[in-house]
Formats: sequence, C-alpha cells, structure tokens
Amino acid sequence: MAAPKPRSSSGRSTPLRDSSESEKMEATGSWDALDWTIEPVSRSVSRSVSRVQLECLLEAEQVEVEGYGVVLVNTDEAGTLIVTNFRLLFLSEGTRNVIALGTIPLATIEKFNKIVVKNQSTPRQSDKTPSRRLLQVIGKDMRIIVFGFRPKTRQRLAVFNALLKCTKPASLWDLYAFVSGPSKFNNTNPKVRLLNEYLRLLGKGSLRASMNMIEDGSFTFSNDLWRISSINSSYTMCQSYPFALIVPKSITDDEVLQASNFRARGRLPVVTWCHPKTGAVLARSSQPLVGIMMNMRSNTDEKIVAALCPQLTGTRGKRRKLYIADARPRKNALANGAMGGGSESSSNYFQSEIVFFGIDNIHAMRESFARLRDYLDTHGAASSDGMSSFLRHGGWTWGGGNLSSMSASVSTLGDSGWLIHVQSVLAGSAWIAARVALESASVLVHCSDGWDRTTQLISLANLLLDPYYRTVTGFQALIEKDWLAFGHPFADRVGMSTVTGSCSIPSELTRQSSTGSIQSSPMRQPSASFTSQPPTSHAQNNYSPIFLQWVDCVSQLLRMYPFAFEFSSAFLVDLVDCVLSCRFGNFFCNSEKERQQCGVPEACGCMWAYLADLRASKGSSHVHYNYFYDPLKHDGPILPPAAALAPTLWPQFHLRWACPSEAQAGDVEAQFRKMDIKFSELQKEKEAAERKAKEITAVMELLSADLQNEKQVSSSAMILAKRASKESEAIKRAIQSLGCNVHFSGSGDCTVNIESSQIEPPLKSSFPSKKEADGAVQRDDKSDLSVSITVMADDVVSSNPIDRVCETLCPLRMRDGGCRWPDAGCARLGSQFVGLKANYEAFDKLSIYDSYFQPK
Repeated sequence: MAAPKPRSSSGRSTPLRDSSESEKMEATGSWDALDWTIEPVSRSVSRSVSRVQLECLLEAEQVEVEGYGVVLVNTDEAGTLIVTNFRLLFLSEGTRNVIALGTIPLATIEKFNKIVVKNQSTPRQSDKTPSRRLLQVIGKDMRIIVFGFRPKTRQRLAVFNALLKCTKPASLWDLYAFVSGPSKFNNTNPKVRLLNEYLRLLGKGSLRASMNMIEDGSFTFSNDLWRISSINSSYTMCQSYPFALIVPKSITDDEVLQASNFRARGRLPVVTWCHPKTGAVLARSSQPLVGIMMNMRSNTDEKIVAALCPQLTGTRGKRRKLYIADARPRKNALANGAMGGGSESSSNYFQSEIVFFGIDNIHAMRESFARLRDYLDTHGAASSDGMSSFLRHGGWTWGGGNLSSMSASVSTLGDSGWLIHVQSVLAGSAWIAARVALESASVLVHCSDGWDRTTQLISLANLLLDPYYRTVTGFQALIEKDWLAFGHPFADRVGMSTVTGSCSIPSELTRQSSTGSIQSSPMRQPSASFTSQPPTSHAQNNYSPIFLQWVDCVSQLLRMYPFAFEFSSAFLVDLVDCVLSCRFGNFFCNSEKERQQCGVPEACGCMWAYLADLRASKGSSHVHYNYFYDPLKHDGPILPPAAALAPTLWPQFHLRWACPSEAQAGDVEAQFRKMDIKFSELQKEKEAAERKAKEITAVMELLSADLQNEKQVSSSAMILAKRASKESEAIKRAIQSLGCNVHFSGSGDCTVNIESSQIEPPLKSSFPSKKEADGAVQRDDKSDLSVSITVMADDVVSSNPIDRVCETLCPLRMRDGGCRWPDAGCARLGSQFVGLKANYEAFDKLSIYDSYFQPK
C-alpha cells in the first residue's frame, strides 16, 4: 500500500505546515521525510480550533482530545481530528470545514482498531524506516474510515484512549443526550401519543388523551369489538409491553393475565391494528410455550386468539379465517421447542392456518450487514485503504478483457445476503397485508420473543394497509407504537448503554468479518504488512441492524410507489442517523418501562421535535417532503405483487460514503426538487413584478386623476379669464365712447382720464360736497374728469363708505338697483366693478345721448 501524500498547498487555502516543510514533503513524497512533533503543530492550529469550537460544536459538546496533521486515508485529505463527548470530528486543514466522511457520532461507531503498517524499504533502510500509525473506525452507518497519524507524536494513542472513554460510558446518564438536556426540542409524554393512536384505531379520534386521563386510569375506552385494557399499567404483567393494550372486548383482564403465562416473556396476543370497515385485525405476540413435546396448551390463550376473529359483517354466523404467521424458519421454531418454546398447532386454534416465513435471526442479519459494508468499502470510490478500487481512475483495472474481478464483485454482493433478507421481510409483509385486505382475515404474527422480526412484519404491513402511516405524522405514530411501545430492544440492537449502569457499550463490538477488513479486497495487495490489535469483545453480542433493515424495506416501497408516501428518502436517512447517533432519548433503553424509569422523556431532547423543526424552516419545500406525494392516488392499501419485490441497494444510504457522487446521481426526486425550487424562485419574481406593476398602475391612476383635476381648474380659470376680459373690453368701450382714456394697471385698478377743451363753471348740483361725501367726489380745477374703477367680486359687499356714497349718489342707478349705463352692459354682464370714483362736476359738461338711458 502506497503511503498517502498530503496534497500541496496549491490545492488548499492555508496548510498546517509552513512552506519549507511543504516543499520538503513534496520533494520526498513520503510522510517520513518530515519528523513532526506535537508542539509546533499544536501552536500552528490552536487559534483555528478555538474558532471552530464556537462555530461547529453543538450545545454542551466538549472537546476531549485534538490531533493535528491527521490524514483521512479514504480521501487523502489532511486536517485536524477532534474527539468530543458526542462525536469524532474531522476538520479540513485549509478551509477548517467539517469533513462529513471523517465526522461520526461516537454512538454510531461499532468498532475501532489501532493498525500498524510497515513501509517497504531497501535492505539498508530496513531498520530505519518507521511504521505508519493508523486508526480504523467502523461505523454502524455503512462506513469504514481510516486515519493516519504521524509517528513520534503519540496522537493516535491519545485519540484511541479518548474513544475508549467516551464510547464506553459508565452509565446511561453519561451519554451526550442527558448532558445536553432537552434544549428547545422538548418531548411530550409518549404515553399520550400512544393513547391517541389507540383512540384513532378504535374510531374515537375526536377524543384527545391527556396525562390526567392516564394517571386516573380513565383511558379504558372501547368500541363494539375491542377495548383498551389497563392491566399492564404498572408493567407487572409484561415488562416489555406498553402500559395500555388493545384486546378483544369479550376478554376480561383476568383472562388476559392468565394468557400471558403461556407466551414467552409474557407477550400475549394483542391487537396492533384493526380494519375500520371489515373488523379484521393485525395482532402480535411471542412464541407459545408448548414445550419440547409440543403438546402444552392454554385455554385462555386459545380463547384470546379465537376472539381475534369476529364474525364477518353481512354473513350469518360465519367466522373469518385466522392466519398465524411465524416469522422464523420452521426448523428454528422446532429447535426452540427444546428450550420450552415452539409454535402453535392449527388443530388447537379454530379455523386457523400456520405459515412460516423463514426470516433469519438477528445474528444472521448482523453478519450480512457487515459483509455488505465490506463490499461497499472494497468497491467504492472512497475506499478505506486509500488505494484505487475497481472503479477508480476511469476503471483502468477492468482493462485487458479480464472480467473475473467483475464477477467476483457481483458475487460478493450476492453473498452478503442483505438484499435477500430485505426481500424476505418485504414478501412476508406484503403477504400479511394481502390476507387482511383481500380476505378480511385476521393475522397473528410472532417470532421467538416477538420484538425483532415480528415488529418488522407488523409495522411494514401497517404501512401497506393504512394510508395514514404513510404520512409524516402517521409514520411517527407507527414507530412509536410498534417499535418503541411494544419493546423493541433498541439499547441492545443499536449497542448503547442500558439502565443497569454497567459498561455495556463496547469499544469494539465483535464482528468476525470486519476483523482485518482492510485487507479483504482482492485488489488490496499492499507491499506493507498490516498488524491489527485484537479487538475487545462482548460475551454476548446482541447488536443487530434490525431497525435499519426495516427502514431499508420502507425505502424499497418508496422507490416502487413514489406517489404513496408524504416523506422522502432523505427523511429516512436523517431518521436512521438520529437513531444511531443517540443524540436524542427517544430510542434509549429496551422498553417503555425503562425509559419511564430513567425519566428519558423529560431529561433528553425529542428527535421528532428536532426533525419537525428542520421541516418548519422551509415548509413544504423541505427535503424531508416527497414532491411526488399524491394522497388521492393511493388512498387505500398497497398490495405489491411478488414479482415487484426485487430490492436494490438504497443509494442515499448505502452509497453515500463509498460512492457519494453516485448516491445522488440517479435521484429523480432531487432533480425535480431543484427544478421546483427554481420554479418557485421564478414564481416569486413574477409575483414581485406583478406587485410592482400594480403599484405603478396605481400611481399612474393617481397622477391621471391629478392631471384631470388640474385640467378642470385650468379650464375654469380660462373661462373666468375670458369672462373678465369681455367685461373689461365692454367697460373700456363704454368709457372710451365718452372720450376718456382708460389705463389698466397690473394691480387690477384702472384710471379713466377725461379731457375737455373748455371748462365751464360748475353747475349746481344736488350732490353733497366733498366733505359731505367724505372724499367720494373730488373736484379738479382743470375741469378734467378722473374716474377710478376698482374691481371687486360680485358677492363681496363693500364696506368702504365712499363706495356706499357713490352707489347712493350715482345718477345712473335705478331704484331697483340696476344700472342705466350706456347699453346697460354692466348689468347684463354681471360686472364685478361695483365701485366708481369720479369728478361728477365734469359729468355735467359731457354730452350723453338720451337714448343711452331709454328703457329697452
């Protein structure tokens, strides 16, 4: 195996080493050309790491150990490796970004090993060439990663010891979920949610459960066929069953308690789903304790099983058929008889049929999962040995017409058996759903303990039968009911601490096929030899990816029926990651009872609240939602034919680490999502443009209205101006006809000067004198007539005493107030000239035609 070389500074922004060191390494092409020590490297990145701690670490996440100059062998990328109390964090050397492949939660680590690789060297250098220090980390999420450390730094030992400490806490309460607390992801009591689901199944969805209802025991509702029993409210009958159970209405609590003694671990037959129209049910239990001779019976057990098959509606006393589905191979069921278990006899259960599905146990699933993981690591694009896999660099290893390696690759995938196991679970679930939907038959499902294969089959059949479980909310209710409430042992299967307080989580879980897996590939023939330290193993290994396998089955259904599910494949991936990471407390412990005893719902954050918060950030456009979902297209049961149940690798999960680019290349939903996001952006831009256009239109309408008003005002002003002009011209002509000169000033006043060649002595007049008129009449010794005309509005009554005297003394006014001025133009035109100042003595000298004053 060739030593991975750190990339040159041209490919990174800011390397950890200085330029001289980088040039020295590039010249030699080997790590051994540079003798690093911890101190200078630590000083070179201490400031960057402190900055990253503020940006990247989660709430209550604390750094335990930091290693600098570490190389991620899978991608040949150098960076900083940090061990916290929650995860193994790998930061890029130049950008300080988190590298997803090298970052893994501690609870997701299944196994880690220290590996020593000796370099191939010439005879002269055989004693001087140092060996490479590697750390192999095997995850439960399909990845195998290897970190390379510089010799003489002891960083690998520090990281290894930190992993030993943090991955093997002394008790459950030392896990990160308890340290961080619920934060903003508060968890409502799961008992309330379970009871609400029970009420929905009984057709009483209008009722809402509460903690008061649970505390006072008033939750024992019922319908015509089924009832909710509180016999297990204190978990004394069955510690792995929930506090409330749905049982036939005709069965008493005493009979329920008696029947529990005939089933393994007290897991008697109970209803987990009932058809709202036909009355058919899905029931679950553990194996019956028939004994080694297979001759033990229980009347109450047989009575409960018979009560699961009420009469068919619309028939006269005809009972529906009962299928007892045993998930195990027949030989395994018979072998369990030696330990007191076994299977039912159809002769003891009325109108029943026994069916064996042949699904293997948890140990077979664990080994199959390990082989699949090794296969993907060997043939992926980011192999943990740092070498080119079969498909790297353009597939040059396929050349020469040699297809033996290709055949070996396909054979290895088949030999893993994972897809065969997935198909078995799918086929069994589809068969169960078909019996309920097509025959209106009831089905009782069990395996040995009734919490692994039984849970897979029952929950998958529920998903096929009930469209509600294919929504995001219903999927949560399904998992909480059939997986959590009915006691799937997550602590054992996921591999985490239990409530016993003992060190039950291993640093390296036993997995034979993963031991020394770095050299499992036929193409991996490195010149250096690997020396792997033996792993620490458990006396009993109950780790098995049962829940992950079930989610894989759901993804296969999502691929076959893309319009039937509200959630997407990305939602399933995030769900599995949350379960494996143990960041939240929903999947802690092995039963509902243990979680209640530990106070998990109150002490830890809720995964469902976290996922809901993610979806709320983007609404319906979030990646968790399926863009193709059409609830009307599949509003009933989904019954896939056997020929369609041919599973494939789940790209978004199986290939995301080994082949990251291929994992999303064929994702039609992702492409459609991008198009939809682009369409949404264009739609928003269109709406913004339309709003802008409406605003501009409104402004234009306002301006048009203002312009129209201005036009009206201008028109009115023009009319008034023309009217005033006509009046002025009329007055001017009238005055000029008297031989007067008329002068108009800009202030609106006009002056009329009358000139005469001979000045006669003043005539007697009945007009008052100047003093009497208070200045209204002004005499001129030069016998000139000066007339001053003041322009006033028609509706203005003058308050000037001179004007009032003038109006009183004016010889041209009639008694009715009219004016007899020549042609009576002022009166006809409604003149605005209401005041007149004149030298009335000069008027006596004027010659005015009498006809001017003749009435018309």
